[in-house]
Amino acid sequence: MIYHLVSPAYWAQFEQETAYVSESLATENFIHCSRHEQIAGVLERFYGNVSELLLLHIDESKLTSPLLYEAVADSSETFPHIYGPINREAIVEISWGKRT
Repeated sequence: MIYHLVSPAYWAQFEQETAYVSESLATENFIHCSRHEQIAGVLERFYGNVSELLLLHIDESKLTSPLLYEAVADSSETFPHIYGPINREAIVEISWGKRT
């Protein structure tokens, strides 16, 4: 299982769609994701002032777009990157990533 954080307002655009496309797909050519143990660090580093986020639980075995684990700057960890839209069948749960 891998995870993706998204604002409720942005997610609302895709709730009824067959695929989800994050803003980073257009700007970086992939969708940023995390392993479970990476979520807290991502929340702290990139979303410290954000009060509401949704956490998409993604079953990587159901993805139709390519998934690569890649190194990122300023970290010794690799992170999952999805190179294309996330098909709805792969999103198996949606929960709160951070609460107010």
